[in-house]
Order: sequence, then structure tokens, then C-alpha cells
Amino acid sequence: VQLQASGGGLVQPGGSLRLSCATSGRIFRIDAMAWYRQAPGKQRELVATITSSGSANYADSVKGRFTISRDNAKNTAYLQMNSLKPEDTAAYYCYAAIRVRVSSPFADYWGQGTLVTVSS
Repeated sequence: VQLQASGGGLVQPGGSLRLSCATSGRIFRIDAMAWYRQAPGKQRELVATITSSGSANYADSVKGRFTISRDNAKNTAYLQMNSLKPEDTAAYYCYAAIRVRVSSPFADYWGQGTLVTVSS
């Protein structure tokens, strides 16, 4: 199983970006999906989570600006980021709890980071 994050780039303050997290490989079921970020010199922090039924939660720092969503048919998660601020600059990582077969437990999978830079 692999997670592929994409959509990062350079954007001006106040701008928007949409990140995608596509999964591939043998997947029986995906439970929670999430986005984390890690700024230079800082610890990785949770940005947003979404359950398989679509219930979302957000870090206080992104509430009202970011929206997490998922397409269960495509096993893909998204992060719509609006009103971006310089402090949002970080590598963004996607996460998913995945069961690869009916008899296996859920396991943690991570995508590679996609860099978001917010600067004028």
C-alpha cells in the first residue's frame, strides 16, 4: 500500500491550494485519514482528520480556513487550504489507517511530504 501526496507549491499569503492524497495497492478498508504538517525546526502536528463516514476535526490554527474531505470510491483524501498564511508553510503529510484484508488489523500508512510555501 502506498499513499501519494500532491498539490503543494508556492502561494502568496491569502491564496489557496488543494492537496490530494491518493492511495494504491491492496486495500480492504480505510478508516480514518488525516493531514499532518511539519515546519522546519518544529515537530509534526496534526492539521485535520476525517473518519470513514466523513466526520472532520481540525487544529485550532486552521479552523475556518482548511477543509478536509475524502472520496471513498477513489480511496483519496483532500485538503482545501484557503486564506493561507506564512505560518502555514510546512511539509504536509497524509496519513491513513488501512486494513489490507478482512482478517488483518488496521495499520498506519504515511505518504511522502508535499511542500507548501506561503510567501510574497
